[in-house]
Formats: sequence, C-alpha cells, structure tokens
Amino acid sequence: MKLPSLLRFLSLVLLFGAPFSGHAIADLANGKKIDEQKCYACHAKKTGFGNGDMIYTRSDGKVKNLENLKSMVARCNAELRLELFPEDEADVTAFLSKQFYKFK
Repeated sequence: MKLPSLLRFLSLVLLFGAPFSGHAIADLANGKKIDEQKCYACHAKKTGFGNGDMIYTRSDGKVKNLENLKSMVARCNAELRLELFPEDEADVTAFLSKQFYKFK
C-alpha cells in the first residue's frame, strides 16, 4: 500500500471508528465537488425551489446528529446508485457537517 493510500485509510478509520472530532481528516474539497455534481440537482428538484442547499437547512430536516447524516449520505448513495466509495461518503459527510450542520 502506498503511503498516501495508507494515510487515507487511517483517516477513514479515525473518522468512522472514533467520535467525530473535526473536519481535518476528510477531504472537504472532494466532498464539496461530489455534493455539487451528484447531490445538488436532485435536492433542488426535491425542494421545488431550485435550491439544493435548502434541503440541508430546512426546519423539518431529518438530520439531527452526525450519525443521522452519515446514514442519509449512505442511503442516498445506495438508493440512487451514486457509486461513491466509503471515503467519498466520509468526505461528503464531513463537508455537509462543516458547511451546513455544524456538528462537533
């Protein structure tokens, strides 16, 4: 295993195997890119207002904690066949948490 791959793997272990303590482990730029390319349009359609970010900020949202967010990202990935790798799911989760939910 190459050193960058090993570091990425260890980052994932820390992200999913330990309590979430920050966003430095995940690749936030990758999470943002995935959100823009694979999530935004669907969410914009669901809200009916053409703004995909509204789904994250609505008052009746289902995501109340980091575990809910991880589950929702995984569910979208599976149900919509987005073909995201586990590290991509982690990146999206970290990006959404930092950008919208502010989970600690």
